[in-house]
Amino acid sequence: MSIRGLKKKQPKTFKVKVITVDAEMEFSCEMKWKGKDLFDLVCRALGLRETWFFGLQYTIKGMCTWLKMDKKVLDQEIPKEDPISFHFLAKFYPEKAEEELLQEITQHLFFLQVKKQILDEEIYCSPEATVLLASYAVQAKYGDYDPNFHEPGFLAHDELLPKRVLRQYQLTAEMWEEKITAWYAEHRGIARDEAEMNYLKIAQDLEMYGVNYFPIAQNKNHTDLLLGVDAKGIHIYSINNRFSPNKSFEWSAIRNISYSEKELTIKPLDKKAEVFKFFSSQLKVNKLILQLCIGNHDLFMRRRKVDSIEIQQMKAQAREEKARKKMENQRLAREKQLREEAERAKEELERRLFQLEDEARQANEALLRSQEAAELLAEKAQIAEEEAKLLAQNAAEAEQERQRLEITALKTKEEKRLMEQKMREAELIAVKLVKESDRRAKEAEHLKQDLHEAREAERKAKQKLLDITRLNYPHMVKYQPYLPTDTRDANFDKGSIKLDLKDIDLKRLSFEIERERLDYLEKSRKFEDRLKELKSEIQALKLEEKQSGLYS
Repeated sequence: MSIRGLKKKQPKTFKVKVITVDAEMEFSCEMKWKGKDLFDLVCRALGLRETWFFGLQYTIKGMCTWLKMDKKVLDQEIPKEDPISFHFLAKFYPEKAEEELLQEITQHLFFLQVKKQILDEEIYCSPEATVLLASYAVQAKYGDYDPNFHEPGFLAHDELLPKRVLRQYQLTAEMWEEKITAWYAEHRGIARDEAEMNYLKIAQDLEMYGVNYFPIAQNKNHTDLLLGVDAKGIHIYSINNRFSPNKSFEWSAIRNISYSEKELTIKPLDKKAEVFKFFSSQLKVNKLILQLCIGNHDLFMRRRKVDSIEIQQMKAQAREEKARKKMENQRLAREKQLREEAERAKEELERRLFQLEDEARQANEALLRSQEAAELLAEKAQIAEEEAKLLAQNAAEAEQERQRLEITALKTKEEKRLMEQKMREAELIAVKLVKESDRRAKEAEHLKQDLHEAREAERKAKQKLLDITRLNYPHMVKYQPYLPTDTRDANFDKGSIKLDLKDIDLKRLSFEIERERLDYLEKSRKFEDRLKELKSEIQALKLEEKQSGLYS
């Protein structure tokens, strides 16, 4: 066979890109492959056995559609692109995730998809529940909380809360991280698959979990209702309320579902009950609704039947896997505990070693300080000895000074006593001088009085002489005869003898008074000089007495 013949026999292929929640894969598909062939290839690549929950979704003309398993891929209305993109997503949801999701990969894919729906606000969740779910997501991603490793800010790049919740509360990123970390710290010891399952168990109780919504109308002109399809049945909602359905049809109560063009009919199992009809915007919508209803109804009936051999084997393997993982987790937990204990013991030994090294260092430092202190004390002792000698010498000098001061004090006392005696003598002299001055003043007064009396007597004598002269010689003045010179002189000499005698007494008296006054002034001057000398001596003695007091 030629090489050209081999090339002709090689089948034609086309490229497909399959996007899961956390990965992308590319495959080369044969032109004749059906949707189930591509779907099985993806499931084998993922190692997924619980294939009945999933499907391949694509978007055409703004509408999400699921790839049909029984038709060729290229015969379906798929996007004309290379490679052709499909999203591998959960198409049907379990009623109880813990009982129905057996494989770990199945749990992980559901966890990622439900988490994305909550963050994208396709499933409404209260703020308190979002914080709890975020803590389980952090446990699944980071493992057990370690305050030494998970420092503040380690969740800064993780999207954990819906934007609606972040806008609703005026909290900083640090505050949200603190709230999530408080719950996260309580999940210690929970493995990744357990944390994801706990996340799904909380999420499956939310009103919008697993519900596919479609706008419908009760007539052809108005779209005022929503039809929801989930694992339990069909629900009718008002356009503004996706939480509480106005009417519900459980799968066990539905007899038939059919559509004709845009009209869809739900017939209850009770034939007497009213048939529910509604209209959709497109025929494709009715086909999609019917496809989801058939798949959810089949799963609903399968859950209530005896498990097939394949399911029983998968459950047994899941139980064995869980038991093995449990034992493995327990072993890992023991090893982790032992490792932590060993690390704590190591840290304790290191701390003890560091403590002993520190104590040894401190002991060495204390020894050095003791040696330095001993040397310092020896120097101080030598200095103290020298100071003692110096103090003894100073004491001897002080004793000599004291004795000198005592002698000086004795001399000072004696000089003070002599000075006091001199002061008393000066005071006595002053008193005597005062008395003498008073006496001299009185004598001067008496002398002045005597002088005055003498002058008065002289005046009277002169007057009397004049009177006698007038009586004896009445015409002497008026008619002065010529007399001999000798005679005239002799008469005048007789009258003036008495006057001269009187004048001589007065002069003598005045001279004595003047002499006494000069003596008194001389004595007063000498006395003042003596007083000044005594004051100077007293001031000198007082100064010496103060200095002797300071010395003592």
